[in-house]
Amino acid sequence: MSTSRTLIVTAFMSLDGVMEAPGGEPGYRSSGWTMSGVEPDMAAYELKGREQDEAAALLLGRVSYEAFAPVWPSMTEVFPRYNAMPRYVVSSTLEHDDERWPATVLRSVDDVAALKQRPEADGSTGPIIVHGSARLGAALADAGLVDRYHLLTFPVLLGEGRRLFSESAHPMQRLRVVESTTHANGITAQVLDVLR
Repeated sequence: MSTSRTLIVTAFMSLDGVMEAPGGEPGYRSSGWTMSGVEPDMAAYELKGREQDEAAALLLGRVSYEAFAPVWPSMTEVFPRYNAMPRYVVSSTLEHDDERWPATVLRSVDDVAALKQRPEADGSTGPIIVHGSARLGAALADAGLVDRYHLLTFPVLLGEGRRLFSESAHPMQRLRVVESTTHANGITAQVLDVLR
């Protein structure tokens, strides 16, 4: 009998739930909001390092994959494990992966559900982690496939932008706080399990 793998959605998020353009993507009025007005505190990012060590596979939506593929392969010191582990991109339109950062193309959330039920080629059944990918994260949540959230919540209200959580009509979803630490710079790091 197979056990379902843990699917983790991880995000930088404003207090009002926006996750769009945290690092400086163009075309968004508050682009780079994680780097402006927040004092540096490396302890606040400890969770991000732990994610990379614990994950067995990386899952992205098409937009995030196309943004990461040209950049992350050169970041071997910062993202050595993400550059080495299996990667998947969910897209109904992507014709093929980017040869600079190969990934297996999945076509639907049903394909993600199937991925959760099987080990990687090396036999690993460790967590699958979703970075960025707001649309994908919401679709996975709506399909009941998200098991855990890793959130770095910044003390800022952005007012507009793509939000992490689905805005579709759905039943209330309870979460259990596994970890919560507020750092000196105001960033709150939380690990929350989805209760079923």
